[in-house]
Amino acid sequence: MNTLTETLTSARHEAGKIIISLQSGVCITFPIKDNKRLENASHEQLNNIEVSPFGLHWPDIDEDLSLRGIIDGDYGQHI
Repeated sequence: MNTLTETLTSARHEAGKIIISLQSGVCITFPIKDNKRLENASHEQLNNIEVSPFGLHWPDIDEDLSLRGIIDGDYGQHI
């Protein structure tokens, strides 16, 4: 997968995971438990995701994750 040509199309929270869909049809998932801000957020906060070509932003909890980081297994807050 080449993230220079991949485009995020959507993201959602479901069953303790963030599910990301890419324009190519590939889906990426990761557990919210690997990020303290996400883990402590409500379902409504987790589903309020702003998608950009570069990553995800949760405005209610002020969290940002890049597509490159997610692909590399870096899900942010390790506190």
